[in-house]
Amino acid sequence: MIKAETISVDPRPNSAVSTAVGVAGLAGLALSVIVARNWGGIMDALGSPGWPERADGPLSALAAVVACGLPMVLWSLFVDKVHRRPSTGLDWSLKRTVADVLDTSIIKIAGLWATWAGIAALYMLCRWYWAGNYLFSMEVFTLIAIPLVIASVPYVVWLDRYMVNPRDGGWHFGAWIAGRDDWDGEEIRHHLRAWAVKGFFLAFMVSIVPPGFRDLVNMNFNEIWQNPVWLANALITTMFVVDVQFATVGYALTMKPLDAHIRTANPYLSGWVAALICYPPFILMNNGGPLDYHVATSDWAYWFEGQTALLWIWGAILVILTAIYAWATVAFGLRFSNLTHRGILTHGPYSWTKHPAYVSKNAYWWLATMPFLVTSGSVTDMVRNTALLALVSAVYYWRAKTEEKHLMADPAYAEYAAWADRNALITRAFNRLRALLGSRIRTNAPAHPAE
Repeated sequence: MIKAETISVDPRPNSAVSTAVGVAGLAGLALSVIVARNWGGIMDALGSPGWPERADGPLSALAAVVACGLPMVLWSLFVDKVHRRPSTGLDWSLKRTVADVLDTSIIKIAGLWATWAGIAALYMLCRWYWAGNYLFSMEVFTLIAIPLVIASVPYVVWLDRYMVNPRDGGWHFGAWIAGRDDWDGEEIRHHLRAWAVKGFFLAFMVSIVPPGFRDLVNMNFNEIWQNPVWLANALITTMFVVDVQFATVGYALTMKPLDAHIRTANPYLSGWVAALICYPPFILMNNGGPLDYHVATSDWAYWFEGQTALLWIWGAILVILTAIYAWATVAFGLRFSNLTHRGILTHGPYSWTKHPAYVSKNAYWWLATMPFLVTSGSVTDMVRNTALLALVSAVYYWRAKTEEKHLMADPAYAEYAAWADRNALITRAFNRLRALLGSRIRTNAPAHPAE
């Protein structure tokens, strides 16, 4: 008699976002691109002073953000029913009256408006927000500022009727402003950190929405199929547009009824430093920056020119890496955001590694730039570029570790991290490599006499 083999089961922890949410967003984004390419810009048809009235214009790009976000909102509410999750902090059975919450809401609105005023002041003081692509962000924010202020009043009052704990960080900040003595400093710090993330990154994301969308709408599909480099670059551009659109939606919709609110923002200074040096105006990797690894380099197409088969293979690898990078953002659905905890993801590429975006992005940079090859023929340039790109990769490793330090405070992430160490393909490979290197170091270490 053959005894049945016992099969161990190690199921992947549940993800805070369903795969279908991202698919819905992709469908909406694809539809907006098709409309822009074939029937003109949806929003540009309305016209606006200072903004071009073209299918590839900035208003069409913003319409694409809406088209990407709306299906995700609808799916989240009507199919996944995220508004009923305990993690929202809402209890729809409470149904407090407006009179019951009005005092609390007034203090909270004061805190919210003061926060927005502070962000607006920083926008006005910082010169970079009034030049280049950032100027578009400031135009958008100026246009929506008054409607947002007005809409915030009924929104806050309505939400307070159902919040389990209406005295959130916004209330504590308002209470501090009002001179009350029952505010909590940690709640205020959480509130300000969360809005600092949103204020900084949303301005950046909105600023880069139009350029990529314009490139995608104006692509000549008949031409790009004729050359592997053109095709690869077109697909890479498309992936970056997907990433930017989803990320912009994520920063805009940090809302409790969508269960997409910011649970916590990273409280560690090291996490903020590691993240901010990767974005303007603090970015270190741009041309001329301390970590600029592009001196005397060219791209992959230059080095493989004339090698058609190699161009197809290399281009395909770069497209796959960019697709994984975009997929890592799509997997967030409505929740993408740096430096925050908005729910733990375990599906899609996060079932392979805890940091699929960082792994794929850095692999892309190494293969696309090849810093060890330089047009100057200078060994110094080769060594310097290679070392600097290695430092860039080290920065992203640092970012990953600071994010893990932040998220490990949530038992759900600790459970996922432990599962990934046991099961995630890339994570397991890195763990084995570290273990192998560690064992070799211990084996080769010189013996010391006992004392």
